[in-house]
Amino acid sequence: MGTRQEQREQRRWLILKCALDLFVRRGYQETTIGQIAEAASMSTGLMFHYFPSKEDLYLALVSIGEEGTNAPKGQQTDDPIAYFRDFLEELFALTEEEPWIPQMFVLMAHAQREGAPETVRDVALRVDQAEYSAKIIERGQAAGVMRNGDPLALSRTFWAAVQGVMEQWASNLEEKCPDPEWLLGILAK
Repeated sequence: MGTRQEQREQRRWLILKCALDLFVRRGYQETTIGQIAEAASMSTGLMFHYFPSKEDLYLALVSIGEEGTNAPKGQQTDDPIAYFRDFLEELFALTEEEPWIPQMFVLMAHAQREGAPETVRDVALRVDQAEYSAKIIERGQAAGVMRNGDPLALSRTFWAAVQGVMEQWASNLEEKCPDPEWLLGILAK
């Protein structure tokens, strides 16, 4: 059964996953704290022991998304193509194990738009893989392995394709993931 702390953490994670699903399907504004509590099979009062408000819950999810999005920056390789290939393979494998990951891509995109609470939007807007990836693309262009063109535009195109794949996956978990090589084709010569 686990320690009291483990049980608390499991319950917290359940609330987060239920909120994520509702925020993605209904939107932040249309989701109530009562709906989240009901989805998590607990009282609204108990849920407030974990998250004092709906905005705090949203912020917790976006913070998880920010942390996860920044994770690829830690991967270092001298091979720019391998950097992107390894990222895609890891992302797709993880997504097959954890079906909530595509929903995080949808949530993060929503959180960056007008209408999200300002504190949440500020955190979501700190996420921009394109700038970092453009530097890797520049290295790949210098090595002659990546397509010519504006590195930032190529990077944004790549990340838009990844976002699109993840949004499709969030809508239909039965969807098969694409071959990473298809997305690498955006960047590679």
